Amino acid sequence: MVPCSSMGTTTSRTCLMRPPRLASKVAPGSASTLVIPTSPGLQGTRALPRRRWPSVAAPWSRSCQHGTVDMTLLDRVISRGRVSGLDAVGVASAEPFMTTRRDLESRKGAGLHGGMQFTYRNSARSTDASATLAGARSIVVGALGYGGPEPIRPPGPQGRIARYARADLYGDLRKALGEVARLLQDEGWSTRTVADDNALVDREAAYRAALGWYGKNSNLLLPGRGSWFVLGSVITDAPLRLAERRVPDGCHTCRRCMEGCPTGAIVEPGVVDSRRCLAWLVQRTGSFPREYRRALGDRIYGCDECQEVCPLNRPDIRDSGTVAVSGHDGDVGAWVSPLEMLKADDETLMQRHGRWYIPGRDPRYLRRNALIVLGNTACGNDGEVEAVLIEYLSSEDDLLVEHAAGAASELGRLDLVEEMATGPVAKDHVEP
Repeated sequence: MVPCSSMGTTTSRTCLMRPPRLASKVAPGSASTLVIPTSPGLQGTRALPRRRWPSVAAPWSRSCQHGTVDMTLLDRVISRGRVSGLDAVGVASAEPFMTTRRDLESRKGAGLHGGMQFTYRNSARSTDASATLAGARSIVVGALGYGGPEPIRPPGPQGRIARYARADLYGDLRKALGEVARLLQDEGWSTRTVADDNALVDREAAYRAALGWYGKNSNLLLPGRGSWFVLGSVITDAPLRLAERRVPDGCHTCRRCMEGCPTGAIVEPGVVDSRRCLAWLVQRTGSFPREYRRALGDRIYGCDECQEVCPLNRPDIRDSGTVAVSGHDGDVGAWVSPLEMLKADDETLMQRHGRWYIPGRDPRYLRRNALIVLGNTACGNDGEVEAVLIEYLSSEDDLLVEHAAGAASELGRLDLVEEMATGPVAKDHVEP
């Protein structure tokens, strides 16, 4: 950090002990052109004509009442990131992640991706920063922590929302990364910002930037901070100084995340079978696998189990994140009523939960998950629950009929299935 309280203030250029920004002769077409963003997580920026002075590593000085402060561009990048709210900032090489690419291709070939696309969709792109920004040389990686005490569960059937999905974390992350990108742009370098985007395997970038190490659940862990954070990057053609060494493994022989996974999805250290992972299953299309519906419990979106059981994610770390994701007791950001979700219309559902990943932006998948949670948490003799089950057992949507029948079966209300379901779909999906 810069030991000068006025570094963030606006000053005249006479305070900067470096050559003034004179227009330099640039060959036609040598400056980068404007790139239109293609997604919320991938933002293109226009670089200024490249300055002929000084070199990236050359320090610059500023004179003020606190004396002279010397900083390299890397120092300023890290300082800007921290001042903007990032908990950790590092720099990785933009060289292709070849080992990661082979892992993605191998696991996809074995079916472990479970239909997940994201960085699996185009591994050649997601493991090569230059596919996003031509001439990329460095990746500035930022981590934004989140946390807060767990709110008290409200009465009645409730669906639990994973911590990372309770607030617009990636919105805050993009703002902070945007400040870093602007600094680099002001120096004449091109940038592209990626966060929660299939353009880059962010965990590998963070590992190379020496922010942390891979846990056995495949999440990255930061020393002293655990894994309660989100990651994003600024890809740039600036040749920044890179991290000199990686963070060593801090998990050692611990296997608590593997043993604590409700479905045994962590099949070996660092390898997750997405076909069993609850966090993915609530996002995939089609029927929710019957063998994992009880294991879903009250989780209506996401799953934090492998993080909750990790000794490095102890409560004091979990509760002290930079961005609060839990407010007062009963905060709707932590709990949601499956009954309310099942009664809501499409517009209301998408307005409340549209920030989540929903297959095809189709709210029926929110209702599918809500029916499973209702079956796992409600009382079958409750009149409101019975009315909702009857409504969905009478639906023309086979997907919802199927999951309503499963919920009724879990709640001991096979009589509703026999009475209301007219087709084979419901009866074929009743739990034995």
